[in-house]
Amino acid sequence: MTAATAPEGVAIETSDGALRITLDRPARKNSLDVPAIRRIVAALEAAATDDSLRVVVLAASGADFCAGADWVASNSAGARPRTGSLQRRTPLQHHRVIELIREIQLPVVCSVRGWAAGLGFQLALAADFTIASESACFWEPFVERGFSADTGATWLLPLVGVTRAKELLLLGRKLSGAEAASWGIIYRAVPDAELDSATASLVGELAAGPTVAIGLTKHGIHRSLEAGLVEAMQGEALALELSSRTADFKEGLLAFKERRAPKFEGR
Repeated sequence: MTAATAPEGVAIETSDGALRITLDRPARKNSLDVPAIRRIVAALEAAATDDSLRVVVLAASGADFCAGADWVASNSAGARPRTGSLQRRTPLQHHRVIELIREIQLPVVCSVRGWAAGLGFQLALAADFTIASESACFWEPFVERGFSADTGATWLLPLVGVTRAKELLLLGRKLSGAEAASWGIIYRAVPDAELDSATASLVGELAAGPTVAIGLTKHGIHRSLEAGLVEAMQGEALALELSSRTADFKEGLLAFKERRAPKFEGR
């Protein structure tokens, strides 16, 4: 789907158990304006309760993944917004996207080529698995533009180290895809020509997995960042209770007994 036909510059497609969200504003380096954000939020909220889905894919058309929020569009509406507009709107728009990517009990794969700046960088950080081309460029442009970071950057980046987070956020250090992988910021970097095939392989692997167990485990990992050991283990016990009642659990045990690969159905 091209930019001319993708509503709000975001193409949404569902196939083979995968929700594919493709940023489709290549003329703007896939920067996201408010209508695009709303479309992504709506797609993720619907996906969270769609039992036919097993994986979410974030990708982009053109040479760049996402140059961040489209501040040009946001500031060209004419009348100056009321004081406090950002703090009222951001939690329901840009921040909501990051929250949904983290909270949805489906694995989220992000495929990055070219620029991933600001919000684009945070989309990659929030995803469960980000694969980038080795020549991709990750950048936090906030301080260089004279304002502070948003969309979870000050929470997500310190997960890979406070010093590195400060280097990226306060000094504006740019990282190639290869460097981002070596820092542990993303899952993997591959040669540019292999990005699509590497992404497809991972998406296929996750789509064939035990979706309920994957979702509960993802939820537990994220909750553990804000909990102590005892609370984390309580969460594990509840997740185990739920996942052990699934058809996929029964299939996993039967496959082990029969010494064959399991055939999970995501239920």
